[in-house]
Amino acid sequence: MENDGDWIADANSAVTISLVASSEAGLQAIESFSPAYTYPIFGDAQEIFGYKDLKISLQYHARDMRPCVSVTYGKKFKAIGETKPTDIEGTLKGFLPSVAFQKSAEFKTMISQRSDNWKPPGDLVGSVNNKDQTYEVWRSSLTSPIAKQLLQRVQILVPFFIEGGSCIEEEELDSRWDIFFFYQNEPGEDGEPSYIFAGYSTVYRFFFLLKNESQAASKDPDSLLGADFDPSTLPCRSRISQFLVLPPFQGQGLGPKFYNVIYNTFLNHAPTMEITVEDPNENFDDLRDIADLRFLREKADFTSLKINTDLKFDGKNRKVPADLVDRRAWETVRRKYKIAPRQFARVVELFLMSQLPSTIRAVFPSQCTNAQKPTKEDQHQYRLWKLLVKERIYRKNKDTLGQLELHERIAKLEETLSSVEFDYARLLEKDARDDSEPSSNGHGKRKLDDSEDALTGNDRCLTDSAGDGPSDTPLFQY
Repeated sequence: MENDGDWIADANSAVTISLVASSEAGLQAIESFSPAYTYPIFGDAQEIFGYKDLKISLQYHARDMRPCVSVTYGKKFKAIGETKPTDIEGTLKGFLPSVAFQKSAEFKTMISQRSDNWKPPGDLVGSVNNKDQTYEVWRSSLTSPIAKQLLQRVQILVPFFIEGGSCIEEEELDSRWDIFFFYQNEPGEDGEPSYIFAGYSTVYRFFFLLKNESQAASKDPDSLLGADFDPSTLPCRSRISQFLVLPPFQGQGLGPKFYNVIYNTFLNHAPTMEITVEDPNENFDDLRDIADLRFLREKADFTSLKINTDLKFDGKNRKVPADLVDRRAWETVRRKYKIAPRQFARVVELFLMSQLPSTIRAVFPSQCTNAQKPTKEDQHQYRLWKLLVKERIYRKNKDTLGQLELHERIAKLEETLSSVEFDYARLLEKDARDDSEPSSNGHGKRKLDDSEDALTGNDRCLTDSAGDGPSDTPLFQY
């Protein structure tokens, strides 16, 4: 007699996602891959009940991402009372537009009739050369019906590949949303571009209140706005909300290049005051940290930011010297390149660590080639660098630290500093090693108290066996 376990299918294995194109011989599969997660759709167990030899095929026209779902199985469980097979189509309807459930024959007919001169919606804002391939980034407002339609077709990929990821609700879409489509441009036999969808990113623009505008708040708003006032010209904070590169295009260094195009777009966007990221995971943090470091260290005003090694700081004075770094220059550079305060501080600390003498800079044992002992000057510079990092950690966790005894406070600061130092050593090693992307696997949303800036009980030593640490995300995959 069969038990319930015989009717349970692993959802991750049952689902196959394919990018397809029309050819003379019929549909041609360009790429096929399986989801990393299905629990947002089929439940925490990521299982589908009631079928044997279950196969769920989600085909996408590689160009405009028109979807088509087909479900096949060898045998279906006959309902007994309340025990029924999973309603697969009904479940997927909450994540896909109705066009996805048309018959396969209609899908084939529709994509075979598509125009050969199709282009992604919006404006071309950047191109990326990667080996012998060309990729393009197209930007569109989500007020565009075509861009909105494309987003609705691909949004199921967010919960499929981003741990804790969620879709944007249709009622939330307005003119403040931008979407960046990432396409491989594969020239056809006639030389015309043939586009293959490789990923996308959404960006939301928040109103940014400038400090000197608070005085104007008491005035009549109508007196400040002319008849031809355009709200899109208001100062804003542009926040990357979702970032996804599909699995077939991962591991090729494309994620950082896609990010750089988005960053440069808003760097040159006059109303944008800051470029931020919504709930980044450690994996995306790696991408952003290294991309920002590589960008900024080519800028003379950034590399001129130095620790003041002329300070005679013996450690007995608990107050951090005001002139440890030039804070005015720091803030000027940060504003110029529109990087959020915490992110800019991390990149400055990372860069300054890379400038520490090799005798004192923390590295992994496999990189250790310097047998010289540090001089007093080296040790002094290192102490000042640690002081800079601890000052930021203390400011961020002041309330928590204030509840601890002095010796506990000191221990926690040192513990967290050790974690930061390990993370920076890992990033610098990765930066020096290659230009590739981090692992695309994710294992849970990064919590505030798991970050290097929070006071955790996890003391990570500088050893090769520590690995790269977890890679996770609610809204990012590349």
